[in-house]
Amino acid sequence: MSLLAVRDVSKRFGGVNALAAVSFDVDRGEVLGIIGPNGAGKTTLLNCISGLIRPDAGDILWEEASLTRVAPYRIAHLGIGRTFQIVRPFPSMTVRENTAMGALFGRPHGRLQPEAAMREADEVLELVGLGEKRHYPVLRLTVPDRKRLEVARALAMRPRLLLLDEVMAGLNQVEVEQALQMVRRVRDSGVTIVLIEHVMRVVVGVCTRALVLNFGKTLVEGPPADVLVDPRVIEAYLGERYARRQKGADGERQPPADA
Repeated sequence: MSLLAVRDVSKRFGGVNALAAVSFDVDRGEVLGIIGPNGAGKTTLLNCISGLIRPDAGDILWEEASLTRVAPYRIAHLGIGRTFQIVRPFPSMTVRENTAMGALFGRPHGRLQPEAAMREADEVLELVGLGEKRHYPVLRLTVPDRKRLEVARALAMRPRLLLLDEVMAGLNQVEVEQALQMVRRVRDSGVTIVLIEHVMRVVVGVCTRALVLNFGKTLVEGPPADVLVDPRVIEAYLGERYARRQKGADGERQPPADA
């Protein structure tokens, strides 16, 4: 039984098909990468899974139970956490206090007491690499650290499935490597992950499978190394420049790098 099953999910905004009959499964312990051009429907898909919007057709199953009529906070209580592209921490709070919000209000079996939530925050902040900055005012954090904080707040809910929406966007190569190590630590802690990403080094480095969306439809699905050399993916998303970079002097394919 899959942990999450998406079945023919469609969503329209006016005359635009944001998603058109998208289907896939996510197994426990898997890291699924969702890639594709801007406007392909990637964030809309995460919004449907987390309950922020309802699909117009199809179904989303969590351990075989439908989520399509379930409120977002109840979906969170079931064990699905998520981050957002635009990070919005509580500006008047410390890093530790921001993280504790997930433990205080996101747990399925009632709220933790504040002291217990703070201890939980400390544990999660160590996992994402912010332990030494837990007492910082949140406004003191750099952009990469604010992205880590976004992940920490979601992890404080103790999700079984974590939806990551472009947590590497805007980072330099060193920061991407640090964030990649963070994702690996989260994976190794037993959390199943679905991530939207444009950095191909991340997709190859951590994902067990990749799903490519284009104009709201599934274009290709499979192991990242195969997906990223598929001619359809190169034409629709990665481009010929990317394809040329992956070929050595003898014309043989090389391991994918950043897009």
